[in-house]
Amino acid sequence: MTLLSALAGDDETEALLTDAAQVKAMLAVEAALARASADVGWIVSAAADAVSDAVSRFEPDWAGLKEGMARDGVVIPALVRQLRALVAEEHRAALHKGATSQDIIDTALMLQLVPIIDLFENRIGDLCARLDHLAREWTDNPLMAHTRMQVALPTTWNAKLASWSDPLRRHLTTLTGMRRRLLVVQLGGPVGDRASFDGHGDAIAAHMARQLDLGIATPWQTGRDPIVEFASLLALISGTLGKMGADIALLAQNEVAAIKLEGGGGSSAMAHKANPVRAEVLVALARANAGLAGTMQQAMVHEYERSGAAWTLEWLTLPQMLINTGASLRLGMELLGQIREG
Repeated sequence: MTLLSALAGDDETEALLTDAAQVKAMLAVEAALARASADVGWIVSAAADAVSDAVSRFEPDWAGLKEGMARDGVVIPALVRQLRALVAEEHRAALHKGATSQDIIDTALMLQLVPIIDLFENRIGDLCARLDHLAREWTDNPLMAHTRMQVALPTTWNAKLASWSDPLRRHLTTLTGMRRRLLVVQLGGPVGDRASFDGHGDAIAAHMARQLDLGIATPWQTGRDPIVEFASLLALISGTLGKMGADIALLAQNEVAAIKLEGGGGSSAMAHKANPVRAEVLVALARANAGLAGTMQQAMVHEYERSGAAWTLEWLTLPQMLINTGASLRLGMELLGQIREG
């Protein structure tokens, strides 16, 4: 899929979602769990130090992790076995104490989302700044409006550009406001009630949150609504950019010629063409994320205290939505750099 990634992928987003990035985040959670457990007196400080030292020296056996993932449906059992081999025997019981795989995986996901949200916020800000620049440059220039694909009445470029930038500003406000209710520690233990932490669960979660710079929450292993809300916002962001792409592709049609695209895509058969490639991909990514948002809604349906099916569905869906959104934001900025008034 390397060729397709060049068209519809995003290197920066994908780098934050690699297996290596995920394992690094999981190790950070294991170290924070041990340190928090020591902070509240549930394990000795020497044990927490031993776990932290093992984390700092850990080199994954990727073949073993892959085998464990295929066998167990989650990577944590294999990861903990490999990590435990680096911990002095007298302190091995302190590693992963009280926790379940979901505690580590979900909290690691939150750590991975922090830089991704930073990246998306910066890109939305850049897009809005570029649209503001165009609004100043083309202020009150005439433009023919179209309704239901037919010529309507004269309008202005300011109005057109605002129809693209205003939703992006709303999405940016929502994304920023979502941080603290989304980016929170997951700590519930095997059945999500923190009973496995012998009364220390709330305190350990609070200490972990401070160490990892995440928010505090009650266990949410089956309460996926914040993640699904986030996925819905990703679909809104890419949908807004898809609308912009559709408008630009139509405005650049030869018979409309309201704008021109510099550096359009070429044709193997018609040398005169400058295809609106980036605009078209924005539409495709918007439609893809719209479909995936519906799939993420299905991932809310957990049976009892944990669902392997719903959880796996989330893994199959959310990373692709993140990549699609990163690609949309990248392509949107590139496309705005191409357009010239007709």
